[in-house]
Amino acid sequence: MSKNQATDTTGIPAGNGFSLGLGLTNDCNLTCAHCYRDTDRIDHLSLADVRRICDSVPVRSVNLGTGENGLHPDFRAILRYLRDRGITTALTSNGYTATVLSDEELGWLTDLEFSIDFATEAEQDLWRGPGNWRMVFEQMARAQKVGVAVTIVAVMMRTNYDKLAELSRLAAKHRANFRVNVYQPVKTDAFSLNYEQFWTGFKMLFESCPLAICGEPIVRALLGFEFPSSGCGRTTIRVTPKREVLPCVYWAKRNLGLAELERCGPAIVNSPAFRELDSIPQFCRDCRFVDVCRGGCPSRRLLRGGLDLPDEFCPFAAGKPLPTFTSRAGSSRQFPKAGTACTTVFGAREDGERKG
Repeated sequence: MSKNQATDTTGIPAGNGFSLGLGLTNDCNLTCAHCYRDTDRIDHLSLADVRRICDSVPVRSVNLGTGENGLHPDFRAILRYLRDRGITTALTSNGYTATVLSDEELGWLTDLEFSIDFATEAEQDLWRGPGNWRMVFEQMARAQKVGVAVTIVAVMMRTNYDKLAELSRLAAKHRANFRVNVYQPVKTDAFSLNYEQFWTGFKMLFESCPLAICGEPIVRALLGFEFPSSGCGRTTIRVTPKREVLPCVYWAKRNLGLAELERCGPAIVNSPAFRELDSIPQFCRDCRFVDVCRGGCPSRRLLRGGLDLPDEFCPFAAGKPLPTFTSRAGSSRQFPKAGTACTTVFGAREDGERKG
C-alpha cells in the first residue's frame, strides 16, 4: 500500500451540474478489435436531442466520445451549440475528427484526447490502421498550437499492460497528459487482464509518472484516497447514440431513455437504475477499504457475472497479499473525464501549479 495518503482532487469544476458523456455517433473510420461501440447499425444523436438533454439537466461539462464525431453529419453544429451555451467541452478521437475542424473550431475545445495504445508507430498502425500514428501526432501539435490541452488515452489490455509506462513517457515528451482505462469485456473477453497483469501494469505506471487522478476503486483505496464526491451514477450521465441514458458508459443494463431524462431531470440519479451502482457485495461489507472501494467497479462486476460478486482485481477476493506500490503527486488541474469513469490520469505538474 502507498504511504502517500494525500487526497486527490475530483478533477471536476466546482459548482452545480452534471458531467455529461455524449455518444453523438457510433460511426467510425476504424475497426479496432478492442472497441466497445455497437457495430450492428449506425445511430446518431441529433442537435435536437442534444438540446433536449441540456434542457433537462444542468450541464457542467461535456465529453464527446463513443464513435468518431467527425463522421456525424451535424457534429460542427452541435459543437457550436455547446460553445454558444458556455459548456466546457472535451473530445476523444482517433485523430480523424480533429482533421475536419478548423483552427477556430478546434479552439472551442477545452481538452482533446487522442487514443493511442502502443508507444511505437509500427505497433500503433498495426493495431489501428496505417497512418494513424502520424495523423495523431500532427493533430496533437496543431491542437497545442491553438491552446487546447492534450491527453493521450490508452486502454490497459493484456496486449499492452507492460508497455504503458513507455507510452506515458512518450506523452510527457509531447507535453501531453496520459489517461488509462482498464479494458472492459463489453463485447469480448479476448483482451481482458488477469489479476497479475492488472497490478503489474499499475505498478509500472506509478513508478514511471506522477499521478493526477485515480478513479479505479480498488487502486484508489490502496493509495489511501477518500471516496470521491463525484463519479458514475452520482454526478455523471451518459447518453448513447441510441438515446439510452446510462450511469456509466460500460453499464450493460439499458432501460432508460431521453423521455425518462426529461421527466426526471436531475433526479434521474436517484432512480433505481442509477442507484443500482451503489450495490456492495456481501463479501466486501466488512472490509476495511469498503468505504472507498465500494466493491470495485460495478460495471466490471456486472459484465463479469453480477453485482453481488467482488471485483476480480480485489486482493482479498483473489486470496493474494496486498500489492505494494507508491505514487508521486502530479498535476492538480481539472480533467473533464475525472469522476465520470473508473479512469486514471497521469501528468506532471506545470510551472503554474508548483508550490513555493
